[in-house]
This record gives sequence, C-alpha cells and structure tokens, in this order.
Amino acid sequence: MLSGRYPSWVNMNNLHVNLVWNNFGIDNSNNSILPSGLNCLQRDTPCFGSPSYSSFAVDSGGSRPIRASDNSIYEPDDASLQLASYYVTNSTRWGVSNIGRFMDSANGSYIIYTSRRFTNTLDSELFQTARMSPSSLRYFGIGLKNGMYSVVLQFAEIFFPDDQTWKSVGKRIFNIYIQGDLKETDFDIKKQTNGKSYTAVQRQYTVEVTNNVIDIHLFWAGKGTCCIPEQGFYGPSISALSVSSYDSNGEGDPGSQRNSTSSRTGLVVGVVVCVAILGFLALAGAIVWRQKRRRLEVEMEELFSIVGRPNIFSYGEMKSATDSFSDSNILGRGGYGPVYKGKLLDGRIVAVKQLSSTSHQGKKEFMTEIATISAVQHRNLVKLHGCCIDSKTPLLVYEYLEQGSLDQAIFGKTDLNLDWRTRFEICIGIARGLAYLHEESSMRIVHRDIKASNVLLDADLNPKISDFGLARHYKDSMTHLNTGVAGTLGYLAPEYAMMGHLTEKADVFAFGVVALEILAGRRNFDDSLEEDEKYLLGCAWYLHESQRTLELLDSKLIEFATRKKLRDSSMLLFFAPWACLSDAHRCPRSCPCSRKTTR
Repeated sequence: MLSGRYPSWVNMNNLHVNLVWNNFGIDNSNNSILPSGLNCLQRDTPCFGSPSYSSFAVDSGGSRPIRASDNSIYEPDDASLQLASYYVTNSTRWGVSNIGRFMDSANGSYIIYTSRRFTNTLDSELFQTARMSPSSLRYFGIGLKNGMYSVVLQFAEIFFPDDQTWKSVGKRIFNIYIQGDLKETDFDIKKQTNGKSYTAVQRQYTVEVTNNVIDIHLFWAGKGTCCIPEQGFYGPSISALSVSSYDSNGEGDPGSQRNSTSSRTGLVVGVVVCVAILGFLALAGAIVWRQKRRRLEVEMEELFSIVGRPNIFSYGEMKSATDSFSDSNILGRGGYGPVYKGKLLDGRIVAVKQLSSTSHQGKKEFMTEIATISAVQHRNLVKLHGCCIDSKTPLLVYEYLEQGSLDQAIFGKTDLNLDWRTRFEICIGIARGLAYLHEESSMRIVHRDIKASNVLLDADLNPKISDFGLARHYKDSMTHLNTGVAGTLGYLAPEYAMMGHLTEKADVFAFGVVALEILAGRRNFDDSLEEDEKYLLGCAWYLHESQRTLELLDSKLIEFATRKKLRDSSMLLFFAPWACLSDAHRCPRSCPCSRKTTR
C-alpha cells in the first residue's frame, strides 16, 4: 500500500522488487521509467479507458489456449515469472504477480507439469500444469465492468505422491483471499481429496467488483513442509481459474423495461422450478448416496470380520492402473469375469480380476476368495495384493504372472517349448500347492475347481494355483463335507458329482485329469476326435490296459523321449492309475494299485 512518486532506483540492474498493487503517483515526468504494464496493476491509476470486460479464464502454466467442457476458452499463462516479478497480457485483460524466492530450489520457472490424466473432471488438460509461488501469488482481472461475479478456482496436487513412501508426507498449505477478504484458511489441496494426488479440486465464490479490478490472492503463511519431497515445492499452487459476471440490469425505453420485467418474472419462475427440481434430485441423490455408503460400510465390516484388514484399493486407482479397463489390457476371461493387466502408482504390475454382471459367482464367492487366499501363503499359490469394493463390480488385485494360464500354454497357440522335464516340474508344483492346502496350511482347504485355466505360470514357468472362489474349509475331525456340487465338468470326482461328498480327493482327482492333459497336450474332452478318443480319461485307461501307455503322450514329447531313448518314461507311471484316485471307482483287475484307495 505504498504511495508517493514512483522511485527511479527500483529499475537498477539485478534488483528484484515487485511494486504491484501500490498507489504511486504516475505522470509524464516518471512514466518513461515505469516498467511495462505496472500502471495496469496500480490501485488508483488503472491503464484501461472505459471498462469493457465481463469475464476471463486462465490456464496456469499452460502453453496454448484450451476450450473447456463448458465451451469457455482458457488463455495460457506460461509467463516466465522468477523471484519478484509480474506479467500483464497485451490485451490488458488480466495479469499475474509473483513474490518470493524458493530456498535452494532448482525450480526456476515456478511452473510444474504432469502427463497424468485426471478421472474426476472433463477438463483433464487444465490440471496437467500448475503455477507455484514461494510466498505470494496474485491474479488480477483488469478493466472489468462493476457488478457481481462468480470466481472459480481449480487446483490439483501434482507433485506430492499418495503412495506409502516418506515423500507422501509433504504438505502444501496456503490462504485464499479475494478482493482482500479471507475465503480459505490453511487450504490444503491434497487434504480436500482425502490424500489422493492427481485429483481435481474446485472452489467457487461470489464476489463484487466495485473499482473495475478483481484481485485473487494465494498466500503462503509459513505452514506445511518446505523440503519434502524436494526443496522449493511448498508455496501456493493453482491449475486454472475463471471469472464471469452475473447478468446485469438492462436499460432502454418503457416497452423494453416491461419486456425486461416479464422476462425477469419468467426467469424467476424458471429458476424456482429448476431449484425445486434440483432440490428433489439432490435429496434423492443424497438418499441413494447414503444407502450406497451404508452398504459399502456394511460390506467393509463384513470383509474385515472375515479376513481382517486386507489392502483396499479405490476404484479410481484401478481405473487408472488398467487405462479405464481398456480391452487392450485384457489378459483373459473366466467364469468370474475378465482379467486385466494393470500398473499401480508404485510401479507394480498386477492382474485385476473383475466380477462380471453375468457371472455365476457373486458376493459369497468374492468374500471366500479373499478369505482363503489371504490366509495362505505358498510359492505355488497365486498372491493376492488386495481388492476394491467401491465399484459397481468387485475387483481382486493379484500378482501378475508373465506366462499366463496353463491351458493357454498347452492348448493355445504359443511359442513356449514345454519339454518333458518342464511339464513334469509343473505337475510337481501343482501337487505341492495342493499338499499345502490339504495338510500344511493353518486351515484344511479344498479348492474344488482345479483345472488348467486356474493354474498360472510365472516367468520361469513355475505353476501357481489361482481362483479360490469355490474353496471350502473343514475341520480335521470331519471325514467329509456334504455340499452342493460346484466345479467344472470333466474335472469332478465321481463320488463328489453323484453324492456331494467333498474331501481333498476331489482336488486330487482333478489334479490327475490336469496331469493327463499336460502329458497328452490336449483337453480332457475334444468333440473333433473320433468317438472312442473324445474323452481323454477313457482313452488313457484303454491305452494303459493295452500296455500302450506311451501313445498317450503329446507328439512333441514322443519325439523328445525317442531321442532320449525313453529314459524318463517311468515318470508316466505316476499318472497312469487315475481311476484309483476316487472313492467311487473300483480298481479294475489290471489297475496297478491296491484295492484300498490312497491319496
């Protein structure tokens, strides 16, 4: 608020002094030494003639004009403001002023950038740049018509991360003044988004312009953090702003005034009706939102009561990780729903399984899978990173396994060379995973849906059992569970399919079928083959009884075994007596196993 004659010494070289918003006397004697545009930002000596503007919009840090979703044009603000400096547009429509110097900061432009997209706004491009200031950042609207105005300020925290590292503790806190009135105290962008970065925040205010100038002032009052995650990123920051006038009173002859009065009456009626409708919609929306929130809280409590406190991801994180669930990221589809490849903010590659609305599995299976996989840890069981329950369809987040599912590796078109030793090790890995579930884990678990598509392969072709939605637990003292039949045809043990008696042997039987598929290189049922060859199990038993067991092998393995002189062919005997794995099967006379059923 300085006054008097404008001092000539402030133009000395290497002297950074910002005299914006003072009240110096400017006349012909000192006008020649006045820095360009400063007279536009003096309080009592504006540079405009008659006021001509009623709106303006600025994209802070932007390099080109942007048309927003409401068709307003945001002018770019890429002025190089350093230390104490200011800038006024050629049209003298608006200006910006910066005061302060960052401590030991390499950031000389006071503009920050990001390439991230923002999912909670239609104008994501506006939030990919932002202007900062170490102390005081002011935007001025110049030559505005006096009246009531709507001021919209838009923010996004694009520097402080929202991960679990030490960098996430950084805080940016500042005050917001408009026309000198304090509107926000200790405003924290990240706090307004519940700690989430890359989320747009908007503030709207109604203010009065009386002297044809509007002053928007963001001021750092020393709160927050100055040096985390890096020095020089602590001051006020803004992504975009817009100022627009409300309709002013018209002037004209009495007829036009009557028309104006009628128009106003119609406008008032229309506004009242719109407000009533909006109020009703808002009430209905609030009720729906409260019901949804209550349902979500109940589901969270139920989930925590079952499995403790698993890692919960937000729907926004999952949408960003999978590029809005793009079809190009689909890894496969199963009975549960599609599986997408995704990348979390911390860089981890994950597989995101989405419950399809047409899936036969539901909330019960979703909870079962989380409860089961959270309670067990084994190198041959897929690892669960967390889940998401605030979306329309529940999501499960697993570790990403590079080689996909076993059925794709064996039956699909792939460049993988699964030789005899590799297939044998895959069988052993699956067996280890099942042995852990049946005997070694803290609870006794039957998977109930062992099949090739539920076995995933990592980069080294190590198998991992997945999809625990149908799993069941039971106590060691129980001989079996009586339950409804679930699983996949072709892998169901006969006593389970016929009587509903569930034991670990149901998994063992299914494992035997998978093992035969691995060795034969074909599915357990192939309708394209001759009648006596369609069913793999019947074909395998027929070849075994005919002492032609090796004819079951994949032709690729036969070529390999021939070169090796069949020295590993004895391994096949481990898988031949598949019929003896089930209580309902009686061992034929030629079956090479005892009458007593063994695991």
